[in-house]
Amino acid sequence: MKNKKFILLITFIILLGLTIIYISTNAFDKFVCSSNDKIDEKQIQITNLNKDTMGTIEENNPEQENKKINYSKIKLPEPVYSSNTSVEEALSKRKSIRDFQKKPLSIENISQILWAAQGITDKGKNKRTAPSAGALYPLEIYILIGNVKEIESGIYKYKPHQHEIVLIAAGDKRGDLAKYCAQPEAIQTAPITLVFAAVYERTSVKYGQRAERYVHIEVGHASQNVCLQVISLNLGTVTIGAFQDSYVKKTVQMLQEEDPLYVMPIGYSR
Repeated sequence: MKNKKFILLITFIILLGLTIIYISTNAFDKFVCSSNDKIDEKQIQITNLNKDTMGTIEENNPEQENKKINYSKIKLPEPVYSSNTSVEEALSKRKSIRDFQKKPLSIENISQILWAAQGITDKGKNKRTAPSAGALYPLEIYILIGNVKEIESGIYKYKPHQHEIVLIAAGDKRGDLAKYCAQPEAIQTAPITLVFAAVYERTSVKYGQRAERYVHIEVGHASQNVCLQVISLNLGTVTIGAFQDSYVKKTVQMLQEEDPLYVMPIGYSR
């Protein structure tokens, strides 16, 4: 009888422990997902200021068709999930492109490229196109737009869960960024440039000292996605890892906890 009670007690303790682990894990995941989508007060203030000083476009107005979108938040069109370019073909054609035409990109190009880098593939589980240690997703992506048909020039930040870009600073900043990076001509001539940043704390909270390694692996996954995606769009890119970190961070107006990792100018090859 005593053995039976003891077994029941042990079983109850085990079940209680499993329940606590399940609840705490879910709570942690929700915390991480929500923190990934936050913009600090400084960025919100900048966005609101730009919104107050910029106009809007009336929908379904033929006279406005050729005008660029200058909202503080731009909802991107749905990305395409298939193409005529195979993975094998994209791999075989991938190469570094440093000289770009002045030909502008489209908002559909922007949507596809950003989705390839960090887009959501499973909304229920918040999974993304690139693997991440513990699904903690420390990467943040900024995009400097200089020559896109439908979007005003400026620095924008990609929000994966909403699949939208948020204006950080208006105006063509490609020249400002180029001053602090290797291969400045590529950045100056490319219609857009992606800047990958990372919040190491998102990963270190679980993996400690190995977090830095995991984050650097992850930015490699994401940038390779972009390298292959641009092939299917008949575009080109080059990956730049040589730059002055503090100046790039300041130019792009990153948050304090973000650190720049990679720069990728993208456009039509000359």
